[in-house]
Amino acid sequence: MTASDPRALAAAFTEAYRRAPEGVWRAPGRVNVIGEHTDYNDGFVLPFALPQGVSVAAARRDDGVLEVRSLQAADTVVTVPVDPHAPEARRWRDTAPQRERWAAYPAGTAWVLREHVTSAPIGGASLLIDADLLQGAGLSSSAALECATALALCELYGAADLLAPAGRRELARLAQRAEHEYVGMPCGIMDQSASLLCTAGHALMLDCRSGLSTQVPLPLEDSGLRLLVVDTRMHHELVDGDYGRRRAECERAAELLGVAALRDVKDLPAALKALNDPVLRRRVQHVVTENHRVEAAVGLLRAGATAELGAMLTASHLSLRDQFEISWPGADVAVEEAQRAGARGGRMVGGGFGGSAIVLTPADRVDRVSEAIRAAYERRGWEEPRFLTAVAADGARRLL
Repeated sequence: MTASDPRALAAAFTEAYRRAPEGVWRAPGRVNVIGEHTDYNDGFVLPFALPQGVSVAAARRDDGVLEVRSLQAADTVVTVPVDPHAPEARRWRDTAPQRERWAAYPAGTAWVLREHVTSAPIGGASLLIDADLLQGAGLSSSAALECATALALCELYGAADLLAPAGRRELARLAQRAEHEYVGMPCGIMDQSASLLCTAGHALMLDCRSGLSTQVPLPLEDSGLRLLVVDTRMHHELVDGDYGRRRAECERAAELLGVAALRDVKDLPAALKALNDPVLRRRVQHVVTENHRVEAAVGLLRAGATAELGAMLTASHLSLRDQFEISWPGADVAVEEAQRAGARGGRMVGGGFGGSAIVLTPADRVDRVSEAIRAAYERRGWEEPRFLTAVAADGARRLL
């Protein structure tokens, strides 16, 4: 079975819980075209949703318990109170073994919804999860899991205001809050917004301060181009502190510059001159110029100059490598070898330090580019990378 097969997942739920689910919900992963580490700086991002994602089969239960199972962790069953203030819930958060920590994403989502939704209190539920996203590849499987869980619980318990188009922006904020409070990952709002708000054939131009967004056509196939995702197979857990340090550096720079967030820096040369710390100067330079690149990329797409997007991707990668200092050898090699093989450009994606890169390449050079990257990895004795041709798909929805 695949994670997009709702009937197979419903049958697996029935086998696991000895009753049928009340529905199956699915939320996609995402690829961010451009706009990295700008979201928590109140800036701009340009993600799109993938066909691959996370599906959740679910049914209510009346005992106040959240029971979570996953087909990717078949030997683990996590059972916690849906009330986050219950002693057992607190105890699990403090002492859960490593093999159960993945359940903090759906459990945290349930806990946040339980506290937020007052019109239709969120009760217990049985969940069975399946995913076809590459784990650890920087395609936001965690946000997809949060958003699929959120949709399921809101529909099961009648929180209709959060399911409406306008309510999805608030639902993204709640899913982000769950990751902050119960996972310990200080992520921005991009991943959850992309999972909930994207539409097929489009990228989402998102203003991370206001939450306002617009759909931007992404006609890659019509332009004879493909966006190739390269899973470098080099993984890094962002919860361990590097991501949080970058966010703290940005916040410190904003404080020293007297602005609410780095998005508000208008005169970059003056800002760089005002900062004594060379590390903070590099962080500011990346964030400010990356916001400009997002706006430029949107302009190129709207003008039909899709092929010119490649140069923007490469400029973003160099900034992430040299100014924000979060790239890693696998991404650097992938971008360099892809361009030598005829790609238009590329960059690392995600939080950094491991995961995936994206490469914009003419359709007739996909095989050549892939082989060039694969050969470069083999020469270095690295694990063979995995490739995925990214297609812009719809956001989270009910399947069954």
